Amino acid sequence: MIIGKRLSVWLALLGIGFTAWVLIGANKHEPMPTPISDPPRSPYPHTVAASGIIEAVNENVRIAPPVAGLITKVFVKVGEQVNEQAPLFQLDERELRAQLLTREAAIPPLQAQIDEQTYKIGDLETQLHRLESVHDERAVSEDDLKRTWYALEMAKRGAQRLHASLKQAMAQRDEVTILLGRLTVRAPRNGTVLQVNVRAGEYATLGSAEPLILLGETEQLQVRADIDEVNAPLVVPQARGTASIKSMANRKIPLTFVRIEPYVIPKKSLTGENTERVDTRVLQVIYRFERPSFPVYAGQQLDVFIERQSSGTSSGTEPPSTVRTEQPS
Repeated sequence: MIIGKRLSVWLALLGIGFTAWVLIGANKHEPMPTPISDPPRSPYPHTVAASGIIEAVNENVRIAPPVAGLITKVFVKVGEQVNEQAPLFQLDERELRAQLLTREAAIPPLQAQIDEQTYKIGDLETQLHRLESVHDERAVSEDDLKRTWYALEMAKRGAQRLHASLKQAMAQRDEVTILLGRLTVRAPRNGTVLQVNVRAGEYATLGSAEPLILLGETEQLQVRADIDEVNAPLVVPQARGTASIKSMANRKIPLTFVRIEPYVIPKKSLTGENTERVDTRVLQVIYRFERPSFPVYAGQQLDVFIERQSSGTSSGTEPPSTVRTEQPS
C-alpha cells in the first residue's frame, strides 16, 4: 500500500517535470535564418519602390490563328530568330486546296467559250459589212441586214456575259488563294520566338487565353514598373531609376526613362493571369536598359527604385524617404 502511494507521487512529479520542460521549450525563440541574399536597397535618398517585369521593347506579340483548324506543321522552335513574314505554323489546307482546284477548272471552259464567241462576232461583223457594201436592193434584202445585225448584237451580249462569268470565276479563284495563304501564319515582324504552345496535330481554337506562339524582340529589353496608385503622384517624367534582380540585389541595372502610360490599371503581376481580380490599381512606368553582364530574360521580375523629389506633401509635412508598392522578396 505504501509502495503504491510512493509510486503515484513519483509519477505525478515526473508528469509535472515533463510538462514544465515542454512549456519551457515552446517559449524558446528560434534565431532568424540568415537570408540567402541581402535585401534590395535604394541608391536614392527619396525613393518610390515598385515591382517590375522585363519585356521586349516593342512588347510581345501573341500569335493567334486566323481561323480555327487543325495544325499540320510548326516551322519554328523556342529561341529561334525569325524575320518578318517568316512562316510560323501551318493550318490544315486540304479543303481549300480542293476548292481551288474546282475554281481553276472552271476558268478554261469559259475562256474557250469566249474565244469561240469572239470568232463568231468577227464572222458576223464581216457578213454585215459585206451586206452593207451591196447597194442593190434586189441582191440584198432588208430582212437579211436586220437578221445579221440582230445576230451580231446577240453575240456581243453573249460575249459580255461570258466575260462577266470569267471575271467572277477568276475572283472566286483569287478569293480561295487569299484564304489559302492565311492558313500559313507568318511573323508580323522580326523577333525571337519566346514560347511555342502548340504542336502538329493539335486543334487551334479562336480566343484562347494562351497564345499559340509568343514573339518578342529580345535584342532590346525594357522594364514595366507597377507603381501603386497612391504613390503615382510622386513619380515625375524623366525620373531616374535603378533595378535589381531579386536574387542579386547587389547588382544594379541603370534604367533610362521612356514614358509613363497615363492610365491606371488593375494590378496583374501577382500570378500573371489575365483574369486575376485584385483591389490594387497601378500606374505603369516604362524604362529601357542596356543588357548587363549577367543574363536577364523577358518575363523576369525586378525590384525597381525610382527617384522622387524631396518636396513635402500637400499638408506641408515631409513624406517618408521611401515609399514601397510592395515588400521586395
